[in-house]
Amino acid sequence: MSIWWSLHLRREAASVPLARRLLIGTMETAGVDPEISYDLSVALSEACANAVEHGGGTAPGGDPEAYRVTAYLDGEKCRIEVADSGPGPARLPDLRPARPDAEHGRGLCLIRELADHVHIGAKPGRGGTVVSFDKMLKWRGDVPPVAV
Repeated sequence: MSIWWSLHLRREAASVPLARRLLIGTMETAGVDPEISYDLSVALSEACANAVEHGGGTAPGGDPEAYRVTAYLDGEKCRIEVADSGPGPARLPDLRPARPDAEHGRGLCLIRELADHVHIGAKPGRGGTVVSFDKMLKWRGDVPPVAV
């Protein structure tokens, strides 16, 4: 099975639940285990929230008012990429757990906990930031994977 989709979204808070619902619907239709779907949807929400908050910038050729979400369900793995026009971190962020009373700084830590592999880097050739992560899929016991 192979499914992929890509969204070009405005950097507005309302775009985050839209991306999350599309991902959950796709995985539910494909027969992915609900726990895996939930983990990936939370990770996607965090990556989108970061793009909304920090993703505007002056990257050459980038749109400071938009970001892109791409999801690939391919075989036994789901890969998600969130790309924006922001400058990205000057260095890889320190991913120690945030203080319990902190209001910010949990997103990338959550993504790391919920996904199998995480990469944070610059968009090739155009500037901006890409957060990509993947997770091995499990399937609901009552539904075989959909052949697409």
